[in-house]
Formats: sequence, structure tokens, C-alpha cells
Amino acid sequence: MATRSAAKAHRQSLKRHLRNRAVRSETKTAMKQAVAGIASGDLEAARAEVRAAISTLDRAVRNGVLHPNNAARRKSRLLLKYNAAVAAVQVPVEAPPVEAPRPGKGKTPQARSRRTSGDTPGRKPAKK
Repeated sequence: MATRSAAKAHRQSLKRHLRNRAVRSETKTAMKQAVAGIASGDLEAARAEVRAAISTLDRAVRNGVLHPNNAARRKSRLLLKYNAAVAAVQVPVEAPPVEAPRPGKGKTPQARSRRTSGDTPGRKPAKK
């Protein structure tokens, strides 16, 4: 027979296994619902589903069921899908008109105000 500590560790691992399996299942369900919401085209409902899925993933990380990088990867992929759906629905905005160059010496105000290295007050000119 195994030692008492090994038997207890085994009992604990079985409990953790059941709890982790339930959390993983909940996470997968939330992800599937979010993807289905995005595919449906109703962006307000999809937004709520995505938020719920992200919350579920964060909870799984906090409980130690998922690795933080695994959850981050899943969230990233989910948000890429959601953002692509939002971008497909939005109407493109017209670009503002381009300003014509101002008449003058042909330089921008920033270029006119720059000094050369030797003209800087309080400094010695660079050696040649």
C-alpha cells in the first residue's frame, strides 16, 4: 500500500482534476459562444459574449487551470476575429484634404528655426 501522504496527494489530484476539467469546459463553451456571436453579425451581442469569454479565461488563469500565455493567445485570437467583424461593418471615413504647401522660402518653420552646430550660443565651435 502507498504511504499515507501519497494517498492524500492522489485524492487531492483527483479533486483538482475534476475542478480543472469543469473550468476548462466552461472556458471552451464561452469561447464557442463568443465565436458564434461574432459570426451571427450582431456586434452588440458579440461584444457581450467576447467580454464574458475573456472574463472566463482570466478566471481560469487566476485559478491556475490555464497557463497565462495560453489564455493570452486565446484572447488575442478572439479579439482579432471580433475586430475584423467590426471593421467589416463600419463605413470607411473620408480622409481629410491634404493642405497645399504655404508660399514662402520653401522651408517649413521648423527647418528655418534650426541652427547649425557652430551657431549654438554658449558652445565652442566644433574642431575641424
